[in-house]
Parts: sequence; C-alpha cells; structure tokens
Amino acid sequence: MRTTVSSKGQIVLPADLRHQDAVEPGQEFDVERLDRGDYRLIRRNPPPNEGVLDWLLDCPAKGYFTPIESESTDTL
Repeated sequence: MRTTVSSKGQIVLPADLRHQDAVEPGQEFDVERLDRGDYRLIRRNPPPNEGVLDWLLDCPAKGYFTPIESESTDTL
C-alpha cells in the first residue's frame, strides 16, 4: 500500500490496515529506523488497567461502583 508524508511530517496508516489491526485514534507507536529509508512501526501496549476506572464510573447500572472511605485496605 502507498501513503504520503504530509507537510507536517505525518504519515497516514491506510484504512485497510487500521481496520485489520483495530488501530484506534490516539494509540501510540514507536518508530524504529532499520536502515536508510527503511522504518518499522511498533504499536505500544497501553498499561493493563488503563481506562478501567472510567469504565466503571460510566457503567449503565448507576450505583454499581461506590468508592469506599478508608485510609488503608489492611483491615479489609
């Protein structure tokens, strides 16, 4: 597939590839220079629990998540 570098230095990943690999806006990639003119994109993995708190707070069953008031979890 062919793509073009924009005047800002941005490269668009073709839609077919984004759909095949479920690439979403905001995902981060590392760029590795292999040789002159050869590069590799490597998708970075998000932290394992990223977004879990937001997901719980947005749960459609209101009141599902209630924070506990405690200075320590040692007594639980």
